[in-house]
Amino acid sequence: MPALAQSDAVQDRAVALVAKMTTAEKLALVHGYFPPLAKPVPPIAMTPSAGHIPGIPRLGIPTLRESDASLGVANQIEQRKGDVATALPAGLATAASFDPDLAYAGGAMIGAEARAKTFNVLLAGGVNLTRDPWNGRNFEYLGEDPLLAGTMAGEAIRGVQSNHIVSTIKHYVLNSQETGRTVLDARIDPAALKESDLLAFQLAIERGHPGSVMCAYNRINGDYACENAALLTGVLKNNWGYRGWVMSDWGAVHSTDKAALAGLDQESGQELDKAVYFGTALRDAIAAGRVPATRLDDMVTRILHGVIATGLLDHPAPASPQPIDYAAHAAVAQRAAEEGAVLLKNNGDLLPLARTTRRIVLIGGHADVGVLSGGGSSQVRSVGGAPVEIPLKSGAAASFARVTWHASSPLLALRAALPGATITYVDGNDPAAAAAAARDADLAIVFATQWQTEAVDAKTLALPDKQDALIDAVAAANRRTLVVLETGGPVLMPWLDRVPAVLEAWYPGQRGGEAIARLILGDVNPAGRLPISFPARAEDAPRPVALGLGALSAAGEKGDLASFPVDYVEGADVGYRWYQRQKLRPAFPFGYGLSYTQFRYTGLKVDPKSSTISFDVTNTGKRSGSDVAQVYVAATSSAGVRTDRLAGWSRFTLAPGQTRRATVKIEPRTLARFDPAGPGWAMDGGPRRVAVGHFAGDASLVTEADFPAVQSSR
Repeated sequence: MPALAQSDAVQDRAVALVAKMTTAEKLALVHGYFPPLAKPVPPIAMTPSAGHIPGIPRLGIPTLRESDASLGVANQIEQRKGDVATALPAGLATAASFDPDLAYAGGAMIGAEARAKTFNVLLAGGVNLTRDPWNGRNFEYLGEDPLLAGTMAGEAIRGVQSNHIVSTIKHYVLNSQETGRTVLDARIDPAALKESDLLAFQLAIERGHPGSVMCAYNRINGDYACENAALLTGVLKNNWGYRGWVMSDWGAVHSTDKAALAGLDQESGQELDKAVYFGTALRDAIAAGRVPATRLDDMVTRILHGVIATGLLDHPAPASPQPIDYAAHAAVAQRAAEEGAVLLKNNGDLLPLARTTRRIVLIGGHADVGVLSGGGSSQVRSVGGAPVEIPLKSGAAASFARVTWHASSPLLALRAALPGATITYVDGNDPAAAAAAARDADLAIVFATQWQTEAVDAKTLALPDKQDALIDAVAAANRRTLVVLETGGPVLMPWLDRVPAVLEAWYPGQRGGEAIARLILGDVNPAGRLPISFPARAEDAPRPVALGLGALSAAGEKGDLASFPVDYVEGADVGYRWYQRQKLRPAFPFGYGLSYTQFRYTGLKVDPKSSTISFDVTNTGKRSGSDVAQVYVAATSSAGVRTDRLAGWSRFTLAPGQTRRATVKIEPRTLARFDPAGPGWAMDGGPRRVAVGHFAGDASLVTEADFPAVQSSR
């Protein structure tokens, strides 16, 4: 059945169900409990979870059981009782793979575990663009480019929903920093927003068809995200034709009438709001005529549309927990860690490490027992447990975040792979002792960590806890030093010129130790490419530090932070486009990543009429490996700024000497500007620079092609 006809059929079923419901039943579906703080009464069964909306058994409408799920089934409540789940690497690692199939596999794995645990709504699908390198939640998301982020998020959502459960997409929109996230006013030109963050959401929704959209905490151009009629009704529902439901983030609702009329369909986690806005208050607003009764019907219809379209209504989640193949799921997590790690430097071919190596010392990062995980609602209590866990004693994230390591030891993984070698570990707390241990080793590996979490932004891009001094000391003692970074985003590297090799492993998930060992030994050829730019200096970013940090510090831990503006001066030119516009050279550009082999591009051909670009990719090295050939095309934004934009890519695995023809179909909106006075998207005709390269700014192949003018309302 064609997609539109299928959607129409779903809509008809939803409307028919709503017609059978009482007003009380409708109202019950548009607000949900946050079980840890809820005080339910029989007959509502409240199994602890992130969210709970009682169903309507007489109509076959299931209870909605919601779990956090960015990187795994991260249900914080049940996990305190010993429940575990498979932990994927950071979202940045998945994005760095540039592999949509991998994103789908990760989503399908999470969805399968959620269903087996009886959850049927996952608070997944994070697609907020990386506008600032210090954002505390960057690690959850999928980078700075709307095409990459939208594609990968859409596939992850599609994977989740292949299990007949609902995935959200979040946080709509411009939840781009954690400092003051509930009060800040994100200010940006509406056309620039359409060309950047909203384009990522649009592409992901078109590809993944999420059952629900979660609106954010912050304001956008004056109105709270969950009260923003221009974005919820104007863009999402009217312009994009979205038929699912808009749920709030937990604690993001501030009104009844305004929110309902703007397009919010469901108040989530009502106990975290100042009042229950969509319960009795909504009933009274409808009775008084301030909110039309038809609006309540629309809310419920949209909720049911998401439930029906994903297959949840016809394939209810099990009533009791089911077996989970954790071994198979661990393999998915390990593959994501291996494909997403980025080799940033490899002078003198230090890597891959020869198996004849006899003396290796690992330094710091608790690499003897595990790998670091990011914090917040995405934190997964993984299979194998947490060998290191440090609760926070104070701060914005103290109520739900903890500094945690997954039980995947790089030390043990390397020892298993190299049984004849002497491999030792020192904690790195004493740089002099670490240098002494490294001096006579054949290889010294420093594991440098930067913990980030929801609710808190990094105050600096420098590595914490004097790790720069540790790396300097080790590198001075041993010229054969590898730095493995376990970070939630970019960090500054003042020691870069003194270290021959650097591997960005992100937060590598519950099989990260094994993945890192295989990458170091060359069992896996590095293929990750940066989904975010690494600035050379903090001041090169649009905002060197989080706006509001000073006010937050002055307010104190229990003080209220007043609303403040964040002006996104870069507009649509996020990430690599900002650096190009400002003529700044990042330390490592978007799309960058090394391999243990080399790739050459030849034979570029452009067909502007079909928006198709083709070229040959040849592995000119001596090892098999995967490459991500990236296509950049010059385009002018609504602000009149011309930059190169990622218009597509091709990921190949090639044997030595092998050549394959790549054909890239350009997504037209990546080359267009949004014209609010016209039909919408307008791709100007005329000559454009087309480049095929290994990263943003590379020009391995360059030509100019004359593209036709195209206009589209969507």
